[in-house]
Amino acid sequence: MLAPPWISVPPPGYGGVEWVVSALTEALVARGHAVTLFCAPGSASTAEVVTLLDVPHPDEIERSLYEVDHVARAFEAIEAASAGDRFDVIHDHCGFTALAMADRIGTPIVHTLHGQFTPSTAAFYTRHGHKAVLVGISRAQLAAAPPSLGVFETIPNPIDVRAWPLREYKDDYLLWIGRMTPEKGPHRAIAAARAAGVPLVLAGVIQPGQQAFFDSEVAPHIDGDRVRFAGEVGGAPKHALFAGARALLMPIRWEEPFGMVMVEAMACGTPVIAFAEGAARELVVDGTTGYLVADEQAMAAAVSRLSGIAPRDCRRWVAMHCDVDVVASAYERIYRSVALCTPATVASA
Repeated sequence: MLAPPWISVPPPGYGGVEWVVSALTEALVARGHAVTLFCAPGSASTAEVVTLLDVPHPDEIERSLYEVDHVARAFEAIEAASAGDRFDVIHDHCGFTALAMADRIGTPIVHTLHGQFTPSTAAFYTRHGHKAVLVGISRAQLAAAPPSLGVFETIPNPIDVRAWPLREYKDDYLLWIGRMTPEKGPHRAIAAARAAGVPLVLAGVIQPGQQAFFDSEVAPHIDGDRVRFAGEVGGAPKHALFAGARALLMPIRWEEPFGMVMVEAMACGTPVIAFAEGAARELVVDGTTGYLVADEQAMAAAVSRLSGIAPRDCRRWVAMHCDVDVVASAYERIYRSVALCTPATVASA
């Protein structure tokens, strides 16, 4: 399991890919697989943990220097494994380097796409996508894939539903959680919550380059009463925030490939009110696990209909589609198929 080099697994706070890697790795070990996790320093797992760089790099995400160094060291360790310890499959979550170099290593690679397709990434995958077995995380993500890649599997991001508390009786606040960027829409969540007359809790990390947006569009509205800012949260406080909220607001204005916070909220029995963008159209079942709406006014109006959503229905949907055992089973099928292929035929698996 090849994790990115930026943040430890599991992450102390922000780190969507790292949570995915952690959940899937733990499930595979529990299901009897021998898993080696190549990851950032500070990581912990029931798998064999191999850290490659001296320090993690949470403030330098996507710096090619560290990704290339990380992947090269992983490939060296994999190639140096003795005959009895040879790996059957590399599952790559690391970005671009491992896929680009996948034809330079004898072990077949399964590559999960965690980001959206842009003109630049589409060109990259057109050039290198044949070197591994590709897996998408939503139909919305794959809708923008280059036609030359053909049709490939869609497997949602996993969540260990049992680790998240179900709470059927909610407190009187709405929740927004994410990165402080315009496309994630914290300022739109504030407008919707004000229109609904319900307090809002904002939570999330302010990454480099996001402070100016936060200072101009979010901070002036934080009063500690109608709008509260909890900062970056993790562990039990994060679970409690999700479980206690009347709803999670997702006023996104971009084609988000997945949106892990929606699944985390629903696992706690908390419905999601989302703009009909990206994977929200797949994760939110309108009228059953939340509501899909067009704008802030419609989002505010949907708050008054939350009594029509049963918390157990939200959790049940996540358990059926995204629980880690469901996801691990789907990946096992791909691993078995790939492991039977020679490197030259991996792309047709």
